[in-house]
Amino acid sequence: MNEAILNVEGMMCGGCEKRIENGLSTIKGIKKVKANHEDGTVKIEYKKELNMDEVKAKIEDIGYKVK
Repeated sequence: MNEAILNVEGMMCGGCEKRIENGLSTIKGIKKVKANHEDGTVKIEYKKELNMDEVKAKIEDIGYKVK
């Protein structure tokens, strides 16, 4: 299992975390997503390869900014 941690701006609460987690869980290959608004991170566990441009675009489409 591979892991990536992204720094994301704009998360303010648990609702923001859920929005990101639900949005990213629709991307093929992602097995687990855990967003944390307190430290501004999104931890992604995935198998094989993952298109990080697609992940970043999805986060920005939801309304947050990847640092």
